[in-house]
This record gives sequence, structure tokens and C-alpha cells, in this order.
Amino acid sequence: MRPPESPPENSTTLLARCDAIAGLTLGELAHMADVAIPENLQRHKGWPGMLIERWLGASAGSKPQQDFPELGIELKTIPIDANFMPLETTYVCYAPLLMQPGLTWETSSVRNKIQQVLWLPIEGDRRIPLAQRRVASAFYWQPSALEDAMLKQDWEELTEQILTGHVESITSRQGEALHLRPKAASGKVLTDALGPQGERIKTRPRGFYLRKTFTQQVLYNAFS
Repeated sequence: MRPPESPPENSTTLLARCDAIAGLTLGELAHMADVAIPENLQRHKGWPGMLIERWLGASAGSKPQQDFPELGIELKTIPIDANFMPLETTYVCYAPLLMQPGLTWETSSVRNKIQQVLWLPIEGDRRIPLAQRRVASAFYWQPSALEDAMLKQDWEELTEQILTGHVESITSRQGEALHLRPKAASGKVLTDALGPQGERIKTRPRGFYLRKTFTQQVLYNAFS
């Protein structure tokens, strides 16, 4: 078995590719794809996701669009424990800190990214060697009306603080489903943002993340 050479034609083909690798280990997938396996994820945090993207034929790369733009589908690999509980928050996209007034939830990058998600859980227990971690069954998810309302409320509250120059007052505790956290390789990376008086300031880049409590419920609904 080898990774596909082209993107999937439709959502059915994409899910079939997921079914083909379900139950296999990351080591087996890496070996069949001739990909080197890092010793750990400390310096290669995104390695499992990139390996899975290769096996599914994702075409977007690092572009600010869905991983399968032709299908309007975003891929989210999620590390889980033995009880199918998510082990970390899920990154969605960068937060624009100089966003223009008038941007709405309906036209936001966050909503665009998660309108249709292909969730693919992977064993993430650190006691399991990376190469031995198995891929679980994938499933499609679209936010329900209630989930969309929760996400919209969090996004609007966080966006209001960014627009009014209070980005540095935002804490990771804010948001029931969606929250904002620094997103950069190191604390030395800075970007422009608005300050309280409307002035330009330098601050750490931020990213929108889905909380573990939110994705836990998504997983529960899918597999219960």
C-alpha cells in the first residue's frame, strides 16, 4: 500500500482512504510512505498530522483554507487517550490582530475552517512509543445550531477585545468552546496589533483553539 498521488475526488473517497489506514500504526504508515520517524514530537509536533495528510491526499498545505479545498473539508487529527478523551486543544487558525471592522462570524476564517471537519483520532498516550501509536476511525462533523451559537458567542467576545485594543488582556480562560492562545515558535516572535488608545503595538501572534471539553463532546456524540 502506498499514499495516493492525487486529492480525493469526493467525500466518500476521502472517508474510504481513512478506513484503509484505520488500525494501522504511525510507524507502519511512515514505513510504507518512506517517511522518517522522529524520536519524539517535541520538535516535530505537527508530524502525525502531516503524515496523515500525505495518506489522505490533502492539497492545501499551509494555505489559509481547508485541507481539502475542492471538497470544503478540513482535516483535524486529534490525540486521544485509551478512553477516547482528547489530550490537547485543537488549533483552528491564526487570529488576525489588525482585523477590519465589519468582519462577522459568518465570514470569519474560524467558521470557514470548521464548517465541515473530518476528525481523525490518533493514540496520543506518551507512554506509547510514537511509531506504535494507532490511527482510529475517522468521522465527519458539522457544527450543530447549538455548537455554532457557542462558537459564535466566544468568537464575537474575543474579536471585540481585539478590535478595541485589548488583545493583551485576553486570557486562555475566556471562551466556553473557543479560546485564544499565543501561537508562535517562541516568545521572541512578535506581530502588530492595536493598543488601548488605537496605537500600533507589538505582541505575540495568537491562534484560535477549540477547547478539550468541546472536542470531547464531539467525540462522544460520534462514538457513543
